[in-house]
Amino acid sequence: MKTNRTILGILAIGMVSFGSNAQNIGINGTGAAADQSAILDVSSTDKGFLLPRVTNTAAVSAPATGLMIYDLTDHCLKVYNGSSWSLCLAYEAPQFPDGTVHCGGVVTAIINVTSSTGAVWMDRNLGATQQAASSTDSDAYGDLYQWGRSSDGHQCRTSGETTSTSATDTPGHGDFIKASLDWRTTSNDGLWQGVNGVNNPCPAGYRVPTSVELDSERQTDFVGGNNSTGAFGSVLKLTTAGYRFSSNGALSSVSNSGYYWSSTVNGTSADYLYFSSGTTNILNSIRAYGFSVRCIKD
Repeated sequence: MKTNRTILGILAIGMVSFGSNAQNIGINGTGAAADQSAILDVSSTDKGFLLPRVTNTAAVSAPATGLMIYDLTDHCLKVYNGSSWSLCLAYEAPQFPDGTVHCGGVVTAIINVTSSTGAVWMDRNLGATQQAASSTDSDAYGDLYQWGRSSDGHQCRTSGETTSTSATDTPGHGDFIKASLDWRTTSNDGLWQGVNGVNNPCPAGYRVPTSVELDSERQTDFVGGNNSTGAFGSVLKLTTAGYRFSSNGALSSVSNSGYYWSSTVNGTSADYLYFSSGTTNILNSIRAYGFSVRCIKD
């Protein structure tokens, strides 16, 4: 033990000798003093700083407030806030459009996941506060959008309701519009087309996927079955978030089935990915229904 302490002491002295003063330590290989704002200043042009890697945050005994680790299970950085571990800190933090309404709590930075098709997706549904831990993880259900609408508040599962359809692309309120076909008086097929779609609800650089892209994931990445088990088994970890009924705004099939909009229009309807415990397919529906949205990177 004495030998180990001696070695640690030598290493500590070596670190300080790189560049330090009474309050700061700089590790940069040049002997330059540390920045005055930092207690530890590490600089390199060809190496990174390697954090402790933990497979389960519960294994960290009595974590200090501010403790940072890399979570090998969720594949992200986490910080202990004094009572719990923070949601994942992403490598990229997609910026949501101004005016976005988040319904289920604070939506933090989002991690990208890449499927075997090579497509890059957000790791959770729009409005979800975390990546799903199970097919029935309610914190990962997220919001339910009427096809073509922006994140104006209607997507919240407890939003108000109205039977007055909108004559414009932006209704000017956050109520779920109950209708027999479309929430818009006259349909507009371009509302969710690409990153520049009029009402694209996704973060900058992301868009609503096409039905072909959703079907490619269904056929390639569903692991464990052609059903809800396979949907969660995929890298997307899709949940059985249910849907909101068009004519009365009621929630249905929550924890039983998943309904995910595509941007692909089909006459007066639009295509969506459907899965349940027994099957999965690409179907089409009238646009007044409220379905989940999972964004893809453009």
